[in-house]
Amino acid sequence: MSAADRFFTRWWINQRASIAMLLKRSEAAIGCYRQLLSLDPGDEVARSTLGNLLMEKGDAAGASDEFERLVEINPANAEAWFNLGFVYEQRDKLADAERCFRRAVELKPSIDRAWYGLGLALIRGGRLREAVEALKKNIELQPFSPYGYYQLGMTCHHLGESSEAWRIHEKLKGFEPRYAATLKRDLENTPVRAAAAKDSVTRSESDDREATALTQ
Repeated sequence: MSAADRFFTRWWINQRASIAMLLKRSEAAIGCYRQLLSLDPGDEVARSTLGNLLMEKGDAAGASDEFERLVEINPANAEAWFNLGFVYEQRDKLADAERCFRRAVELKPSIDRAWYGLGLALIRGGRLREAVEALKKNIELQPFSPYGYYQLGMTCHHLGESSEAWRIHEKLKGFEPRYAATLKRDLENTPVRAAAAKDSVTRSESDDREATALTQ
């Protein structure tokens, strides 16, 4: 295949992929991105998009393969490290998730989603004091994140720092009253059980997945 033919083929597959994405035909889009990668395995955009599509489809193992390959191709890609950490966290591979999130923020300290993901991984591992520091960094970078404030408030609560938890509630109430009401309810009804933080701190899996959703 000549260079010109190769260029046209990739252009045409990209057009098909874009149309499939627009029509929400994920299987067709996945097929297109696999075709692109067969032509150019080093195409970072195609591999990242494929990983995201596989994760949306529920194929976490397939998404892991793509993001693992992506960080091999470009170890300085902070977004790829975040995405890989997100997938590992969903697969309950907490040590791997923590490693990836830490690598993401090392490469790009301003990536607020990675600080949040790191906080969740540390919470699930029962390392609440470290989680507080990660979550504080998240809300410093994203000062209107209800998820970050909620998790920080509940983590402080489980550490027995009631006054700090309620201060966070007041801050949250100033810009997200509905979420503040949820935090208030949970602060009032959740016992302080630092040893059981893995089970009781996180509000729900659906909220965590929404808050750390892969974005490109």
